[in-house]
Amino acid sequence: MKNIVVVGAGKIGATIADMLAGSGDYRVTVVDRSAAQLAALEVTDAVATQELDIEDQAALEAVLAGKFAVLSAAPFHLTTRIAEAAAKTGVHYLDLTEDVVSTRRVKELARGSKSAFIPQCGLAPGFISIVANDLASRFDSLESVRMRVGALPQYPSNALNYNLTWSTDGVINEYCEPCEAIVEGELVEVPPLEEREEFSLDGVTYEAFNTSGGLGTLAETLRGKVRTLNYRTIRYPGHAAIMKALLNDLGLRHRREVLKDIFESALPATLQDVVIVFVTVSGRKNGRLLQETYANKVYSRRIGEVVRSAIQITTASGICAVLDMLADGNLPAKGFVKQEDIALDAFLANRFGRAYAQSEPAGRLVA
Repeated sequence: MKNIVVVGAGKIGATIADMLAGSGDYRVTVVDRSAAQLAALEVTDAVATQELDIEDQAALEAVLAGKFAVLSAAPFHLTTRIAEAAAKTGVHYLDLTEDVVSTRRVKELARGSKSAFIPQCGLAPGFISIVANDLASRFDSLESVRMRVGALPQYPSNALNYNLTWSTDGVINEYCEPCEAIVEGELVEVPPLEEREEFSLDGVTYEAFNTSGGLGTLAETLRGKVRTLNYRTIRYPGHAAIMKALLNDLGLRHRREVLKDIFESALPATLQDVVIVFVTVSGRKNGRLLQETYANKVYSRRIGEVVRSAIQITTASGICAVLDMLADGNLPAKGFVKQEDIALDAFLANRFGRAYAQSEPAGRLVA
Protein backbone atom coordinates (compact mmCIF):
# COMPACT_ATOMS: atom_id res chain seq x y z
CA MET A 1 0.00 0.00 0.00
CA LYS A 2 1.49 3.34 -1.07
CA ASN A 3 1.35 6.42 1.15
CA ILE A 4 -0.09 9.48 -0.58
CA VAL A 5 -0.50 13.09 0.56
CA VAL A 6 -3.30 15.16 -0.98
CA VAL A 7 -2.87 18.90 -0.42
CA GLY A 8 -6.18 20.75 -0.33
CA ALA A 9 -9.42 19.80 1.44
CA GLY A 10 -11.79 21.28 -1.11
CA LYS A 11 -14.29 19.37 -3.23
CA ILE A 12 -11.65 18.15 -5.69
CA GLY A 13 -9.23 17.13 -2.94
CA ALA A 14 -12.00 15.21 -1.18
CA THR A 15 -12.94 13.37 -4.37
CA ILE A 16 -9.31 12.43 -5.07
CA ALA A 17 -8.80 11.16 -1.53
CA ASP A 18 -12.04 9.17 -1.54
CA MET A 19 -11.27 7.53 -4.90
CA LEU A 20 -7.74 6.55 -3.93
CA ALA A 21 -8.61 5.28 -0.44
CA GLY A 22 -11.60 3.40 -1.84
CA SER A 23 -9.33 1.43 -4.18
CA GLY A 24 -7.63 -0.24 -1.22
CA ASP A 25 -4.18 0.36 -2.70
CA TYR A 26 -3.38 3.77 -1.22
CA ARG A 27 -3.10 5.11 2.31
CA VAL A 28 -4.21 8.75 1.98
CA THR A 29 -3.66 11.80 4.17
CA VAL A 30 -5.34 15.09 3.29
CA VAL A 31 -3.59 18.21 4.54
CA ASP A 32 -5.03 21.72 4.69
CA ARG A 33 -4.53 24.84 6.78
CA SER A 34 -8.26 24.98 7.61
CA ALA A 35 -9.48 22.74 10.42
CA ALA A 36 -13.05 23.54 9.37
CA GLN A 37 -12.40 22.35 5.82
CA LEU A 38 -10.83 19.14 7.08
CA ALA A 39 -13.75 18.50 9.44
CA ALA A 40 -16.22 18.98 6.59
CA LEU A 41 -14.52 16.49 4.24
CA GLU A 42 -16.96 14.01 2.72
CA VAL A 43 -14.64 11.00 2.58
CA THR A 44 -14.40 7.44 3.80
CA ASP A 45 -13.08 6.82 7.30
CA ALA A 46 -9.93 5.36 5.73
CA VAL A 47 -8.73 8.89 4.84
CA ALA A 48 -6.55 10.58 7.46
CA THR A 49 -6.37 14.36 7.86
CA GLN A 50 -3.74 16.76 9.14
CA GLU A 51 -3.96 20.50 9.72
CA LEU A 52 -0.95 22.16 8.12
CA ASP A 53 -0.05 25.61 6.84
CA ILE A 54 1.51 25.08 3.39
CA GLU A 55 3.45 28.30 3.86
CA ASP A 56 5.49 26.46 6.54
CA GLN A 57 7.97 24.77 4.22
CA ALA A 58 9.72 22.77 6.96
CA ALA A 59 6.43 21.35 8.23
CA LEU A 60 5.34 20.46 4.70
CA GLU A 61 8.62 18.69 3.98
CA ALA A 62 8.26 16.73 7.22
CA VAL A 63 4.82 15.49 6.14
CA LEU A 64 6.06 14.50 2.68
CA ALA A 65 9.19 12.68 3.85
CA GLY A 66 8.99 8.97 3.06
CA LYS A 67 5.74 9.21 1.08
CA PHE A 68 5.29 7.83 -2.42
CA ALA A 69 3.68 10.95 -3.91
CA VAL A 70 2.06 14.28 -3.19
CA LEU A 71 -0.98 15.39 -5.19
CA SER A 72 -1.73 19.11 -5.20
CA ALA A 73 -5.39 20.07 -5.20
CA ALA A 74 -4.51 23.45 -3.68
CA PRO A 75 -5.03 26.90 -5.27
CA PHE A 76 -2.69 27.56 -8.20
CA HIS A 77 -0.60 30.12 -6.31
CA LEU A 78 0.58 27.37 -3.90
CA THR A 79 1.66 24.98 -6.66
CA THR A 80 5.33 25.89 -6.74
CA ARG A 81 5.65 25.78 -2.95
CA ILE A 82 4.38 22.19 -2.91
CA ALA A 83 6.53 21.20 -5.89
CA GLU A 84 9.63 22.60 -4.21
CA ALA A 85 8.91 20.54 -1.10
CA ALA A 86 8.46 17.44 -3.26
CA ALA A 87 11.81 18.08 -4.93
CA LYS A 88 13.59 18.38 -1.59
CA THR A 89 12.02 15.20 -0.18
CA GLY A 90 12.31 13.11 -3.35
CA VAL A 91 8.62 12.20 -3.64
CA HIS A 92 6.63 12.06 -6.85
CA TYR A 93 4.65 15.22 -7.60
CA LEU A 94 1.33 15.61 -9.46
CA ASP A 95 -0.92 18.65 -9.72
CA LEU A 96 -4.02 20.05 -11.42
CA THR A 97 -2.85 23.56 -12.18
CA GLU A 98 -3.77 25.52 -15.29
CA ASP A 99 -1.27 28.23 -14.39
CA VAL A 100 1.44 28.52 -17.06
CA VAL A 101 4.06 30.19 -14.83
CA SER A 102 3.69 27.53 -12.13
CA THR A 103 4.15 24.74 -14.67
CA ARG A 104 7.35 26.32 -15.95
CA ARG A 105 8.72 26.26 -12.40
CA VAL A 106 7.68 22.61 -11.99
CA LYS A 107 9.56 21.80 -15.18
CA GLU A 108 12.68 23.46 -13.79
CA LEU A 109 12.44 21.44 -10.58
CA ALA A 110 12.11 18.22 -12.58
CA ARG A 111 15.54 18.62 -14.18
CA GLY A 112 17.84 16.07 -12.61
CA SER A 113 15.14 14.94 -10.20
CA LYS A 114 15.03 11.33 -8.98
CA SER A 115 11.23 11.47 -8.79
CA ALA A 116 8.52 12.20 -11.36
CA PHE A 117 6.99 15.64 -11.80
CA ILE A 118 3.65 15.42 -13.61
CA PRO A 119 1.71 18.70 -13.64
CA GLN A 120 -1.68 19.47 -15.19
CA CYS A 121 -3.28 16.07 -14.49
CA GLY A 122 -6.91 17.21 -14.48
CA LEU A 123 -9.41 17.82 -17.26
CA ALA A 124 -8.02 20.85 -19.11
CA PRO A 125 -5.11 20.87 -19.04
CA GLY A 126 -4.84 17.13 -18.64
CA PHE A 127 -7.20 14.70 -20.30
CA ILE A 128 -7.85 17.13 -23.17
CA SER A 129 -4.14 17.00 -24.13
CA ILE A 130 -4.11 13.19 -24.01
CA VAL A 131 -7.07 13.11 -26.41
CA ALA A 132 -5.68 15.78 -28.75
CA ASN A 133 -2.28 14.11 -28.99
CA ASP A 134 -3.89 10.74 -29.69
CA LEU A 135 -5.96 12.16 -32.56
CA ALA A 136 -2.96 14.08 -33.91
CA SER A 137 -0.81 10.94 -33.97
CA ARG A 138 -3.15 9.38 -36.56
CA PHE A 139 -2.16 11.88 -39.28
CA ASP A 140 0.87 12.05 -41.54
CA SER A 141 0.88 15.85 -41.22
CA LEU A 142 -1.28 18.26 -39.24
CA GLU A 143 -3.31 21.32 -40.22
CA SER A 144 -5.28 22.21 -37.08
CA VAL A 145 -5.96 21.04 -33.54
CA ARG A 146 -8.93 22.68 -31.83
CA MET A 147 -9.67 21.85 -28.19
CA ARG A 148 -12.90 22.85 -26.44
CA VAL A 149 -13.89 22.05 -22.84
CA GLY A 150 -16.58 23.32 -20.50
CA ALA A 151 -17.96 22.50 -17.05
CA LEU A 152 -21.48 23.87 -17.09
CA PRO A 153 -24.62 23.76 -14.95
CA GLN A 154 -27.28 21.54 -16.46
CA TYR A 155 -29.91 24.08 -15.42
CA PRO A 156 -28.51 27.63 -15.69
CA SER A 157 -30.61 30.19 -13.83
CA ASN A 158 -28.77 33.54 -13.84
CA ALA A 159 -27.51 36.12 -16.33
CA LEU A 160 -24.02 34.57 -16.36
CA ASN A 161 -25.59 31.17 -17.13
CA TYR A 162 -23.05 29.77 -14.71
CA ASN A 163 -22.74 28.13 -11.31
CA LEU A 164 -19.62 27.51 -9.25
CA THR A 165 -18.48 24.01 -10.10
CA TRP A 166 -14.72 24.44 -9.67
CA SER A 167 -12.10 26.64 -8.01
CA THR A 168 -13.14 30.31 -8.09
CA ASP A 169 -9.49 31.38 -8.09
CA GLY A 170 -8.80 29.06 -11.01
CA VAL A 171 -11.71 30.38 -13.08
CA ILE A 172 -10.71 34.00 -12.55
CA ASN A 173 -7.07 33.22 -13.33
CA GLU A 174 -7.86 31.58 -16.66
CA TYR A 175 -10.11 34.54 -17.60
CA CYS A 176 -7.31 37.06 -16.90
CA GLU A 177 -4.00 35.56 -17.98
CA PRO A 178 -2.64 35.49 -21.57
CA CYS A 179 -3.41 32.37 -23.59
CA GLU A 180 -1.04 30.36 -25.75
CA ALA A 181 -1.94 29.37 -29.31
CA ILE A 182 -0.26 28.43 -32.57
CA VAL A 183 -1.35 30.69 -35.41
CA GLU A 184 0.00 30.14 -38.92
CA GLY A 185 2.64 27.86 -37.44
CA GLU A 186 3.93 30.38 -34.88
CA LEU A 187 3.55 30.12 -31.12
CA VAL A 188 1.88 33.33 -29.94
CA GLU A 189 -0.01 34.76 -26.99
CA VAL A 190 -3.66 35.70 -27.50
CA PRO A 191 -5.94 37.61 -25.10
CA PRO A 192 -8.43 35.77 -22.87
CA LEU A 193 -12.19 36.06 -23.48
CA GLU A 194 -11.58 36.86 -27.17
CA GLU A 195 -12.07 34.98 -30.47
CA ARG A 196 -15.56 34.01 -29.41
CA GLU A 197 -17.40 31.40 -31.47
CA GLU A 198 -20.83 29.79 -31.28
CA PHE A 199 -21.81 26.20 -31.98
CA SER A 200 -24.64 23.77 -31.34
CA LEU A 201 -24.23 20.32 -29.77
CA ASP A 202 -27.19 17.99 -29.22
CA GLY A 203 -29.55 20.88 -29.92
CA VAL A 204 -28.01 23.19 -27.29
CA THR A 205 -26.22 26.41 -28.30
CA TYR A 206 -22.89 27.21 -26.68
CA GLU A 207 -20.18 29.82 -26.99
CA ALA A 208 -16.45 29.26 -26.67
CA PHE A 209 -13.61 31.74 -26.15
CA ASN A 210 -9.92 31.89 -25.28
CA THR A 211 -8.89 31.09 -21.72
CA SER A 212 -5.44 30.57 -20.25
CA GLY A 213 -3.69 27.30 -19.49
CA GLY A 214 -5.89 24.75 -21.24
CA LEU A 215 -3.23 23.75 -23.76
CA GLY A 216 -0.82 22.66 -21.06
CA THR A 217 2.49 21.72 -22.68
CA LEU A 218 0.88 20.71 -25.99
CA ALA A 219 1.76 24.03 -27.67
CA GLU A 220 5.43 23.31 -27.04
CA THR A 221 5.08 19.69 -28.18
CA LEU A 222 3.31 20.52 -31.47
CA ARG A 223 5.24 23.69 -32.27
CA GLY A 224 6.51 23.43 -35.85
CA LYS A 225 4.17 20.53 -36.58
CA VAL A 226 0.75 22.20 -36.87
CA ARG A 227 -0.58 25.34 -38.55
CA THR A 228 -3.34 26.08 -36.01
CA LEU A 229 -3.63 25.03 -32.36
CA ASN A 230 -5.98 26.63 -29.86
CA TYR A 231 -7.93 25.99 -26.69
CA ARG A 232 -11.25 27.60 -25.77
CA THR A 233 -13.59 27.25 -22.81
CA ILE A 234 -17.24 26.41 -23.44
CA ARG A 235 -20.01 28.44 -21.79
CA TYR A 236 -23.64 29.26 -22.52
CA PRO A 237 -24.14 32.34 -24.74
CA GLY A 238 -23.84 35.71 -23.01
CA HIS A 239 -21.29 34.67 -20.42
CA ALA A 240 -18.23 36.14 -22.15
CA ALA A 241 -19.82 39.56 -22.66
CA ILE A 242 -20.68 39.92 -18.96
CA MET A 243 -17.25 38.72 -17.86
CA LYS A 244 -15.55 41.24 -20.16
CA ALA A 245 -17.67 44.01 -18.63
CA LEU A 246 -16.74 42.93 -15.11
CA LEU A 247 -13.05 42.42 -15.78
CA ASN A 248 -12.33 45.20 -18.25
CA ASP A 249 -14.97 47.93 -17.90
CA LEU A 250 -15.24 47.69 -14.11
CA GLY A 251 -11.55 46.89 -13.65
CA LEU A 252 -12.07 43.76 -11.56
CA ARG A 253 -9.16 41.99 -13.26
CA HIS A 254 -7.03 44.20 -10.99
CA ARG A 255 -9.20 43.43 -7.92
CA ARG A 256 -9.52 39.66 -8.12
CA GLU A 257 -10.36 39.22 -4.45
CA VAL A 258 -13.38 41.51 -4.93
CA LEU A 259 -14.55 39.49 -7.93
CA LYS A 260 -14.01 36.24 -6.01
CA ASP A 261 -16.12 37.55 -3.14
CA ILE A 262 -18.90 38.57 -5.55
CA PHE A 263 -18.89 35.16 -7.23
CA GLU A 264 -18.88 33.17 -4.01
CA SER A 265 -21.57 35.37 -2.46
CA ALA A 266 -23.91 35.49 -5.44
CA LEU A 267 -23.34 32.36 -7.53
CA PRO A 268 -24.52 29.12 -5.92
CA ALA A 269 -22.53 25.93 -6.33
CA THR A 270 -24.22 22.96 -7.98
CA LEU A 271 -23.71 19.24 -8.25
CA GLN A 272 -25.97 19.09 -11.31
CA ASP A 273 -23.38 19.87 -13.93
CA VAL A 274 -22.10 18.47 -17.22
CA VAL A 275 -18.55 18.40 -18.55
CA ILE A 276 -18.23 18.73 -22.32
CA VAL A 277 -15.04 17.63 -24.09
CA PHE A 278 -14.74 18.40 -27.81
CA VAL A 279 -11.53 18.01 -29.82
CA THR A 280 -11.27 18.35 -33.60
CA VAL A 281 -8.07 17.58 -35.52
CA SER A 282 -7.56 17.97 -39.25
CA GLY A 283 -4.59 16.98 -41.35
CA ARG A 284 -3.39 14.82 -44.18
CA LYS A 285 -3.38 11.06 -44.25
CA ASN A 286 -2.24 9.19 -47.35
CA GLY A 287 -2.38 12.46 -49.27
CA ARG A 288 -5.99 13.28 -48.33
CA LEU A 289 -7.18 16.11 -46.08
CA LEU A 290 -9.22 14.48 -43.32
CA GLN A 291 -10.75 15.41 -39.96
CA GLU A 292 -11.28 13.38 -36.79
CA THR A 293 -13.31 14.44 -33.78
CA TYR A 294 -13.66 13.32 -30.17
CA ALA A 295 -16.86 14.40 -28.41
CA ASN A 296 -17.96 13.39 -24.94
CA LYS A 297 -20.24 14.49 -22.11
CA VAL A 298 -19.76 13.43 -18.49
CA TYR A 299 -22.49 14.00 -15.88
CA SER A 300 -22.53 14.11 -12.10
CA ARG A 301 -23.22 10.82 -10.31
CA ARG A 302 -22.75 8.96 -7.06
CA ILE A 303 -19.21 7.81 -6.27
CA GLY A 304 -19.29 5.51 -3.27
CA GLU A 305 -21.53 7.16 -0.69
CA VAL A 306 -21.37 10.70 -2.07
CA VAL A 307 -22.85 12.41 -5.14
CA ARG A 308 -19.95 14.08 -6.96
CA SER A 309 -20.23 16.75 -9.63
CA ALA A 310 -19.04 16.06 -13.16
CA ILE A 311 -16.07 18.42 -12.77
CA GLN A 312 -15.08 16.70 -9.51
CA ILE A 313 -15.30 13.29 -11.17
CA THR A 314 -13.38 14.22 -14.33
CA THR A 315 -10.68 16.21 -12.54
CA ALA A 316 -10.11 13.67 -9.76
CA SER A 317 -10.24 10.71 -12.14
CA GLY A 318 -7.55 12.29 -14.27
CA ILE A 319 -4.98 12.71 -11.52
CA CYS A 320 -5.88 9.36 -9.90
CA ALA A 321 -5.42 7.53 -13.21
CA VAL A 322 -2.01 9.16 -13.78
CA LEU A 323 -0.93 8.27 -10.24
CA ASP A 324 -2.09 4.69 -10.77
CA MET A 325 -0.13 4.41 -14.02
CA LEU A 326 2.95 5.84 -12.27
CA ALA A 327 2.59 3.39 -9.39
CA ASP A 328 2.24 0.47 -11.83
CA GLY A 329 5.45 1.43 -13.64
CA ASN A 330 3.68 2.54 -16.82
CA LEU A 331 5.04 6.10 -16.69
CA PRO A 332 8.60 7.40 -16.22
CA ALA A 333 9.57 7.38 -12.53
CA LYS A 334 11.73 10.49 -12.73
CA GLY A 335 11.91 13.80 -14.53
CA PHE A 336 9.22 15.88 -16.21
CA VAL A 337 6.26 13.98 -17.68
CA LYS A 338 3.87 15.69 -20.08
CA GLN A 339 0.21 14.76 -20.33
CA GLU A 340 0.65 14.06 -24.04
CA ASP A 341 3.23 11.40 -23.11
CA ILE A 342 0.30 9.33 -21.76
CA ALA A 343 -1.43 6.95 -24.18
CA LEU A 344 -5.19 7.50 -24.44
CA ASP A 345 -5.98 3.76 -24.61
CA ALA A 346 -3.95 3.07 -21.47
CA PHE A 347 -5.58 5.99 -19.66
CA LEU A 348 -9.12 4.85 -20.53
CA ALA A 349 -8.30 1.27 -19.57
CA ASN A 350 -7.24 2.39 -16.10
CA ARG A 351 -9.78 1.85 -13.30
CA PHE A 352 -9.96 5.60 -12.62
CA GLY A 353 -9.70 6.68 -16.26
CA ARG A 354 -12.82 4.67 -17.06
CA ALA A 355 -14.84 7.59 -15.65
CA TYR A 356 -14.37 9.12 -19.11
CA ALA A 357 -15.91 6.13 -20.91
CA GLN A 358 -18.26 7.12 -23.72
CA SER A 359 -21.56 5.30 -23.46
CA GLU A 360 -22.88 6.86 -26.67
CA PRO A 361 -21.85 9.55 -29.18
CA ALA A 362 -22.16 13.03 -27.71
CA GLY A 363 -23.72 14.41 -30.85
CA ARG A 364 -22.86 16.26 -34.01
CA LEU A 365 -21.31 19.71 -34.05
CA VAL A 366 -23.08 22.35 -36.11
CA ALA A 367 -20.95 25.39 -36.89
